[in-house]
Amino acid sequence: MKTLALLSLIIILLLFFGCHDAELGPNTNNQNSIPKITRISPDSAYIGDIVIISGSGFGSSPNSSYISFNSTTTTQSVSWIDTDIKVQVPVGATDGNVCVSVNNNISNGICFKVLGVLNGTVTDIDGNIYKIVKIGSQIWMAENLKVSHYRNGDTIPEETDQTIWGALTTGAWCYYNNSDSFGVIYGKLYNWYAVIDSRGLAPAGWHVPSDSEWTVLSTYLGGDSFSGGKLKEAGMSHWNSPNTGATNISGFTALPGGWRYNNGIFLYIDYDGHWWSISEDDGYYAWGRHLNYDITESIRNNFDKEDGFSIRCIKDN
Repeated sequence: MKTLALLSLIIILLLFFGCHDAELGPNTNNQNSIPKITRISPDSAYIGDIVIISGSGFGSSPNSSYISFNSTTTTQSVSWIDTDIKVQVPVGATDGNVCVSVNNNISNGICFKVLGVLNGTVTDIDGNIYKIVKIGSQIWMAENLKVSHYRNGDTIPEETDQTIWGALTTGAWCYYNNSDSFGVIYGKLYNWYAVIDSRGLAPAGWHVPSDSEWTVLSTYLGGDSFSGGKLKEAGMSHWNSPNTGATNISGFTALPGGWRYNNGIFLYIDYDGHWWSISEDDGYYAWGRHLNYDITESIRNNFDKEDGFSIRCIKDN
């Protein structure tokens, strides 16, 4: 029994000390005798890290089968191989660590953190359906809000006129350039007066995030200097090149929906994304977040309440 207990303790210690955060790069133990393990950006269909195990050196395009995990606490071993293998986290997994070992030796393997996990959908009062994602302890919409009615059924006015928009002190929305074709991808732009309306923008059980809730998200993803890249959709399908640092490793899938300035002018679609918080700064400004195509930062700033921004909702605790 003592031998069995000692063996169990050794295995636990190996599992603990063999785990490495994927952000730290590839495991370097015995690199000449085992496959190299490193991290690449996730596929759009999967939320979380993907690691590549390569028996012939990292750098060639992976062209092989996948190893999938049924839970994020699973450790799976692979034998020496001459081709690359992607290891991917299944949609619906819980957040935590996924580990893969080489030749049954976890000390030659790697563990990596799942930052965001797809977690079902939510429907607003208009019937719009949104993907949702769990990031740390928070559950967010993974798409921008599209609703045109408050939670009680009252209409949120659409305002297309440039002059009227800039003079509003009540809630309103618009499409970028007043074109509903943009709304399909990017959702609607709302002024801050719609955000604070007591009738509520978010579906039941959800709310527009506070400034502090945005900070919790950014902190979990490594702080303002780096979280922008982890929030932005990867690639240049929507973001302008170079879309610096974009990995969407969180699953948040932030899009560059542009914004409407407080004088009614539309600006910077494909270059910028702006999102409101419900937190007021003073009589003229409220807090929001800004992501840009050529930086990795998530920028916290105060903005004119008459500006038109995107909205992401967060689930009530």
